[in-house]
Amino acid sequence: MADAPATRLLKPEVLQQLANLELIARASIDGFLIGMHRSLNHGFSQEFAEYRSYQEGDDPRFIDWNVFARTERMYLKQYWGETNTHLTLLVDCSASMGFSSGKVSKYEYASWLAASLAFMAKRQQDAVGLLLFSEKVEHFRPPSARSEALHAVLHLLEHTEPGSGTALGGPVRDCCDRINRPGIIVVISDFLDHPEKIFDELRPLHGRGQDVILFQVLDPQELELNLKQSTRFQDMETGAAVNVDTQFAAEEYSAAMQQHIAGIAEVAKSTQADHHVMRTDEPLDEALRQYLMHRQRRV
Repeated sequence: MADAPATRLLKPEVLQQLANLELIARASIDGFLIGMHRSLNHGFSQEFAEYRSYQEGDDPRFIDWNVFARTERMYLKQYWGETNTHLTLLVDCSASMGFSSGKVSKYEYASWLAASLAFMAKRQQDAVGLLLFSEKVEHFRPPSARSEALHAVLHLLEHTEPGSGTALGGPVRDCCDRINRPGIIVVISDFLDHPEKIFDELRPLHGRGQDVILFQVLDPQELELNLKQSTRFQDMETGAAVNVDTQFAAEEYSAAMQQHIAGIAEVAKSTQADHHVMRTDEPLDEALRQYLMHRQRRV
């Protein structure tokens, strides 16, 4: 049976032909919404709820200047159903994310996913921020609900090339230092490191009132190693190389990878985060659906 139009639209090989990241994000969200037959704009009202302190990136037009005149402190009014969360995207741009056995690299897929989530959040009037990391923080954009925030996020994603090694701990600590308001933090990475190390690196997010989602983006070749002859593999980040025998690969690799994924899932569980595996040859609608389901459970 032929795919539904929305599903065809979300296939990576079709999205890649759009070239422009904003077009990809728009197509992904529009196609996803067609498939879901629902709107994300629900429960919106303009009933005043409370004040909150002004933070970097907030639109100064919404500062209550009467309060400032009395207190010399800047506060913004918040409304029920308005911006009920901040979405911060932590996207891995290390060298390993540049790997591809087909047309779409892991970083390309990760950037599409991040852009789509940012676009979805913007449509709900949520604040959106971005932190691109390798061994360190490469770029940071604080969460903001201003109209230009989405374009800044898309620009950074589109003009970043994968490179260098990976060290999640420093960027996570940096994120915790910069983000002092509870919200949703989405980490998009291949998580190709020891689960124990990743647990230690993600631990600062635990207990800070953040809802954390881990999207593990993997290439099909990483999940199902299909070798017809002995092959020499080289680590894209360290340069270390190893010869792999086809018989060993057939017997051991798949089990080892599934064990690793299970380890990352256990890390997520231990830190009260959600964990979703995404293949770079799969449509984006499943990732978007998982995000929406997670968000609905938290509101």
